[in-house]
Amino acid sequence: MTPLLRKLLGMNWVIVTLTILLTVFGVIAVYSATYFRTNEYWEKQVVWALGGLAVFFAVSIVHYRWVKLAAVPLYATSVLLIALTYTPLGQEHGGAKCWLRLPGIGTFQPSQMAIMAGILTVGLFLCQFTKMHPMLKLLSVGSIVGGPMLLTLKQPDFGMTLVWIPVMIAMLFVGGMPRRYLLAILLIGAALLPLVINFGLKDYQRKRLVTFVDPDIDPRGASYAINQAMIAIGSGGFSGKGFKATGTQIEQGFVPGTTVHTDYIFTAIGEQWGFVGGVSIIGAYTLLLLACLFSAHKSSDNYGLVIAAGFAAQLFFHVYQNIGMTIAIMPITGLPLPLVSYGGTFLLTIMFGLGLVNSVWIHRKEVS
Repeated sequence: MTPLLRKLLGMNWVIVTLTILLTVFGVIAVYSATYFRTNEYWEKQVVWALGGLAVFFAVSIVHYRWVKLAAVPLYATSVLLIALTYTPLGQEHGGAKCWLRLPGIGTFQPSQMAIMAGILTVGLFLCQFTKMHPMLKLLSVGSIVGGPMLLTLKQPDFGMTLVWIPVMIAMLFVGGMPRRYLLAILLIGAALLPLVINFGLKDYQRKRLVTFVDPDIDPRGASYAINQAMIAIGSGGFSGKGFKATGTQIEQGFVPGTTVHTDYIFTAIGEQWGFVGGVSIIGAYTLLLLACLFSAHKSSDNYGLVIAAGFAAQLFFHVYQNIGMTIAIMPITGLPLPLVSYGGTFLLTIMFGLGLVNSVWIHRKEVS
């Protein structure tokens, strides 16, 4: 048996199967949410899905330890790209100047790439400096992630800034950081949160936090989107109104057409497939998350453990935040749903991360 065939047969087939199923369902969901307006979104999503699956399988086959060589260059490049959003090359969407348009490449969101690059770089640091004092290690990790976090917050993209927190906590935890230091981080973060809310966010973002606490405070203004999302999901009932059902909240435009296929894709899923569809997709993400954690547990070295745990934390937070904001258990932040929401940059980034986790599983029996 050739090494390539051995790797292909030795993949984590739970991850492979769920990745393909969720990606295909994502195309269907984007189509069902936008077909009555345009074919542009789902047709592009098909192309990105095919490209993403190619990235997934390619990264799965390559040994994840080789990624160490690219960690720092990817990190430096991603920070530079975020900084370029402050130039005329940056484009504003949804009140945040977090998109970058480069000639010959197109428009993409570099902060999404920066998180994956940060996972690789912090993982490399934690594995190379295992004997460092916890406080120095904590300060060093803070200096690595502080730059891209502040640049992202300044855009301001509060949602993508928040993603860093659970990712770094998970990586520090499995990387051996004493729990008292992690508790101190959480307490300090909670103490600084009011400062971030009052001085780091724009007015519309602060209104989103207020409407999260009280969705009825401004039903025709800041609370409109979340209220309409809950109405749409609730109207789906147990089994939903059906695929491509007419006369829905989505079709009539009560949920903004500019975000229904991205941030509010779960709203379309809940309305058309109901409670059954919503629980099914949450169950699929749960199995995928458990498979990622199991791959991390079986890693042959600390680097595989740390990067797989970091990606699992990113996956969990995106799913929890995206679904949570549509049912009013989390504030609106504009984070996409992995593999399902429309968008090329995020889809390729998630595919890259899943490929890394799959690679950790494939090479789990190799001694470092």
